[in-house]
Amino acid sequence: MSLRGRRILITSGPTRAPLDAVRFLTNKATGRLGSLIAEGALEAGAAVTFVYGRGSVIPTVRGGRVDHLRLLPIDTVEDLIVIFQHELRQHRYDAVIHAMAVLDFAPAQARHEKVTSTTDEWVIRLVPTPKAAALVRNLAPQTFFIGFKLEVGKQQAELVAIARDWAGRNQADLVVANDLRDIERGVHIGYLVNPEGTVEAVAEGKENIARALVDRLNGRFGDDRQRP
Repeated sequence: MSLRGRRILITSGPTRAPLDAVRFLTNKATGRLGSLIAEGALEAGAAVTFVYGRGSVIPTVRGGRVDHLRLLPIDTVEDLIVIFQHELRQHRYDAVIHAMAVLDFAPAQARHEKVTSTTDEWVIRLVPTPKAAALVRNLAPQTFFIGFKLEVGKQQAELVAIARDWAGRNQADLVVANDLRDIERGVHIGYLVNPEGTVEAVAEGKENIARALVDRLNGRFGDDRQRP
């Protein structure tokens, strides 16, 4: 178990923002890739804290590793920020893998009552959400930080450039860039991009992307046998 003694925080699945008492805004994320990453890390011996959006896929624990998995459900971007602030201040994580699909916009104001179906028109103003990923490096300066960047209709060169810029803004060590149009046509390609803009690996399919990331962690931590 090459990641034995390592602690990894993984975020996965969708976030949501309330519109009224019964409705919310969300995105298409299923959380399957994040769950596969968590399963691979657990099998490699890591202790995993899995932060997931409601309704997303949960990791399947095999081989008696259930005690090494903590599940923390969230709803909103604000919930995620609270989790980051608590977990990264209270615990030492060797790696953070931020695969969650975080809403970039949310309603400026949610209604506390239910908006009735007889309402003629409902105008909603969206405002930018806080950037949760920007907190990770300040809260955990020594943690190996992997982010994700999803785009739509971009070629590889554009994806790599966007991932490089995201890594620079958020001080990430690695970014997985992918494109929704590829995913929706059944070809999920992940480009593992470092802050210099170099593609360190290309993996196709969620299982292979997850495996590539766990291999990356193995390469970084697997030779250190000093950890308990």
